[in-house]
Amino acid sequence: MDVRLLSVVAETGRAAVHEIAGRLGMDVRDVASRLAALSTTGLPLVVGVECEPNAIRKAVAAAQAWTQQAAQASSGPYQVQQPQSGPYPAQPHSGSYPVGPQSGSYPVHGQPSGPYQTYGGSGQHPTQTGPSGPQQFVPPAGPPAFAPGGGPAGPQVPAQTAPPDPVNTWGPPGSSSWARGDQRGAAQYKQPPQRTGKIGSKLDVEGLEGERITIQLVEVVDPADFLFTAAGYQLQDGERAVVVHTELTNRGSMPFTSLPDLYLVLVAEDGSTVSKAPVSLSSRPPHRIGVPPGETAGGHTVYVLPDSTELSAVRWTPRPGDEQRTLTWDITDL
Repeated sequence: MDVRLLSVVAETGRAAVHEIAGRLGMDVRDVASRLAALSTTGLPLVVGVECEPNAIRKAVAAAQAWTQQAAQASSGPYQVQQPQSGPYPAQPHSGSYPVGPQSGSYPVHGQPSGPYQTYGGSGQHPTQTGPSGPQQFVPPAGPPAFAPGGGPAGPQVPAQTAPPDPVNTWGPPGSSSWARGDQRGAAQYKQPPQRTGKIGSKLDVEGLEGERITIQLVEVVDPADFLFTAAGYQLQDGERAVVVHTELTNRGSMPFTSLPDLYLVLVAEDGSTVSKAPVSLSSRPPHRIGVPPGETAGGHTVYVLPDSTELSAVRWTPRPGDEQRTLTWDITDL
């Protein structure tokens, strides 16, 4: 099994672990463990790993949050005592609004054994009430008056503010702003980048590390048997060769460190895909690894497929299964 693994690695030169497992029909974990063991035997073999840093950080943060919640749940319920703020501690209430003696500069007028009077402000008439009934406060007509001791003679009523104009908040009724108050109109919605095109189209995408790149499908040569045989290769009966020319432009400040056509595939009309062949043509130079910021690099990708296969598209993705960064070019008119 190790010999089969090494044969596939030597044939491809560079491939993902899941691709090798798919070609051999093996479990990905078995292939990874075998390759890791072989890399420690002195063979010129390096087993790497590739990931999306932001997604991995989110997964780690979620796992840590879950661990903390589980630890708190296992420690049992607890109560947090919060100290009272301010110099006037709350007094227990019993009955219907009893008035107890107070110290300081806030006197209470009236006698607790009978009807008492509560003054709501200067110039206001008191309201009679009994000890078992609720107190009725008369809001002051002007600024609050103060008792001789320095405290307010009655409760202060906050100023009433006018409610906000719904048109200013939500926009004119019937508009998109009225339906979505957190937006100021449909013009502010960010248009998603174009993900599909035809031969000659330039499509923008963001790399796994946040690189801003543009990929152009320049040319598709189908069939390209003459180019394949001119380079010294031989096709089997019922096979044909296809050559795809693409260019990658790095529009950002971060270098693009991967192979531009690592996961560039052909899509057949039945939905199946054709991966690139591990060959290069002298007349059509292949892609090189890495594109510095502000530069454009081109290359050619060779495919060998059954002669009866009808192609419909060329598809690029930074890694298999990444639908958010997938670019597709329609080649049905070829």
